Amino acid sequence: MQGHNDEPSPQNQTPHTQQPPHTPENVWAERPGAQQRNRADVNLEETLTNKKRQSKSEGDWERSVLEKLAFASLKEQRRARRWKLFFTMLFFVYIGFITWTVLKNSSLNTPTAAEHTAVVNIKGAIADDSEASARYVLRSLREAFEASNAKAVVLNINSPGGSPVQAGIIHDEIIRLKGLHKKPVHAVIGELGASAAYYIAVAADDIYVDKASMVGSIGVLMNGFGFTGTMEKLGVERRLLSAGDHKGFLDPFSPQNPADVNHAKRMLAQIHNQFIEVVRQGRGERLKETPTMFSGLVWTGEEAVQLGLADQLGSLYSVARDVVKADTLVDYTYKRGLADSIANRLGASFGASASSAAIDTIAQDSKHIWSYD
Repeated sequence: MQGHNDEPSPQNQTPHTQQPPHTPENVWAERPGAQQRNRADVNLEETLTNKKRQSKSEGDWERSVLEKLAFASLKEQRRARRWKLFFTMLFFVYIGFITWTVLKNSSLNTPTAAEHTAVVNIKGAIADDSEASARYVLRSLREAFEASNAKAVVLNINSPGGSPVQAGIIHDEIIRLKGLHKKPVHAVIGELGASAAYYIAVAADDIYVDKASMVGSIGVLMNGFGFTGTMEKLGVERRLLSAGDHKGFLDPFSPQNPADVNHAKRMLAQIHNQFIEVVRQGRGERLKETPTMFSGLVWTGEEAVQLGLADQLGSLYSVARDVVKADTLVDYTYKRGLADSIANRLGASFGASASSAAIDTIAQDSKHIWSYD
């Protein structure tokens, strides 16, 4: 009997799986919670990567904003430079225009080398604030009379009249300059030479008209408005307080005072007589007076010659050619420029506050206008 071998036979042996070698990684992997830790490491790495990307995108956005701000600032600076250049050029253009206007006005009256006929225009309404005012006409007359090569002075008139004060100043200055410079003066009436314009014309040595010109209107008027009836219909009561019985002289909102009306008519008659006397002195024996001559009527140029209100038919050019014997016409009329307009506005605004009380004292001057019409 054979002895039993305790070792199992290969057929009876249970197969065993081969175990991996015990490396450090395997050791950590075999420990509890290893998989969770690996997953956390992966998440941490992804988070860091995302933060880096986000940080990079935020840096790009800030850089983009800074670039836009820089470009906007550059554009604004360019725009500011362009506007500065524009206003600088505009300023120099304005200065150049003012200089040109002044030089034009000053060179307008520069005497020419050749003999000529000096012309002074009197056009439009004769008033203190117009180009036919004494302020401008006197300047033109002095330049014309002082021009050594001007053989004569011609008043080129086309005016309906205006202020008796302005007309009187111009008339008297013509008489003075004639005696001072011993130069002939001729008046030429175009379409209209009436009222204050005719007052100026009689200062000339002779008067020339067109056959269809309107001449005369030797009279004075004072006009205004009355609103008493309108105020009664509207139920408006006028409350006028004054110191002085006639301070509200011809107030348009009050009934007419017969004493005020008589006083106004007396003043008108006095000014009218002054006008008549000036015409008689200027025309002398050439004047053929009629009952209606000083009534304020106007006549055609042809009738004016017959009445002695004018001397002959003629025009500016025919007088220069046939009477003065100098065909060349030089216009000495002072033309109001931009500088004068600005000065007038500044002077008016300054004087308005200084003279408001004085204006109030001259019989409601803004409502009643005196004129040779």
